[in-house]
Amino acid sequence: MKNKYIYYTDKISMRPDTAHEIHDVLCANAAANLGYSSVLVYPDKGNGALSPLRWFYPFQPKQPDTKFVEFYNAQEKLRVALLPMPWPIDRIQGKLTNSSTIATKYYLPFHLLRHTKIVHTRDWNFAKASVKHKIPVIYERHYFQERPFEPEIVHSPFFQIAITQSEPIRQSLIKSGMPAEKVIWLYNGFDQSFLVRQPEAAEQWRRELLADGRKHLVVYSGALYPFKGIDLLIDVAKELPQIQFAVTGGQNSQVQAYQQLARDNQVENIKFLGWILPRERLVSLLQSADILAHPHLSGTAADITNPVKFFQYMAAGTPIVVTEIPPLMVFKDSPLVAGWCEPDDPHKFAECVQHVLATYPRRVEGYADSINFARQFSWEDRTHKILNHVDESFHPPIFANSEGAGNRE
Repeated sequence: MKNKYIYYTDKISMRPDTAHEIHDVLCANAAANLGYSSVLVYPDKGNGALSPLRWFYPFQPKQPDTKFVEFYNAQEKLRVALLPMPWPIDRIQGKLTNSSTIATKYYLPFHLLRHTKIVHTRDWNFAKASVKHKIPVIYERHYFQERPFEPEIVHSPFFQIAITQSEPIRQSLIKSGMPAEKVIWLYNGFDQSFLVRQPEAAEQWRRELLADGRKHLVVYSGALYPFKGIDLLIDVAKELPQIQFAVTGGQNSQVQAYQQLARDNQVENIKFLGWILPRERLVSLLQSADILAHPHLSGTAADITNPVKFFQYMAAGTPIVVTEIPPLMVFKDSPLVAGWCEPDDPHKFAECVQHVLATYPRRVEGYADSINFARQFSWEDRTHKILNHVDESFHPPIFANSEGAGNRE
């Protein structure tokens, strides 16, 4: 029976700083929370791929294991199906030994087709193959398009909608041949768990992080790259020695490099926590802060960013200090409890931190204005908005509705 909402991704590594993998998991997870029979499908290159039985019966949706759940904070309704890719697939270069070829030429037509009602993917090869097999497709593209799209694919009635994350990327897709009526851009979202208050766990974070008599905590969560403003945040911490700063995210090598940079600059009031597991603990960390920092630098990356952390920050109900970069300016006049400052200037950011601390004292219950405003940006709400652009006859059946499944517009 064709009843599955298939989200295909070409990689699940469970390694820090894998924003696109997190995006894919949470999109599939949201569809499951909305009651669809959602299955996250991805290649498996581990030892389990060596079993010949799995090559002939690969589509066996199951609950993800504990490690997966803790890393991505996936909920119980999501199912995963791992497509075995034994050696030499992706080990020896060549079209016939490429996992994309195996997925689209073998697994899709012979094992997934009879189960699939709709495909949602960022993998263009998988999207094309799905359209050719008359499977409705939701395609996501998060970067500028460099090659023209095949007209027979994008004009097919089975190619339903393309999703981007910003207007410049949307225009890039249109210039490359995507019909304008078939491409929209949407904000990313936050997981429903960020709405659950965790006052005791938040207080525990404050006991662990606040030191040397400091009473205020500023937290950054996200990738550790210079354009994200991490170097700037170290400069801000140096300017505000009476305030404790904490940074979570990044690969181990990045964490170590920034720890060393802080030591070299004699900044003692910033802690780099690395990747927090289980991921659910991030919720209480964001709720523990007096301020959540969004120090993104200006430039090309700032013009097209669609930061997941910004919506997590909203849902946490914690005051935010936000740099004024183009994609976020629409929120400046919103009910969001935040302070805004120009980018690239650590002194201006430090001044804004002090202003927000004086204006918006920490509330254990969070600021209701921010929390209520955030509700429209859940991953579930994003999924519902996407499906509004899909022909209703292509919608998978809903098997069960979930509480807190997001606002429907």
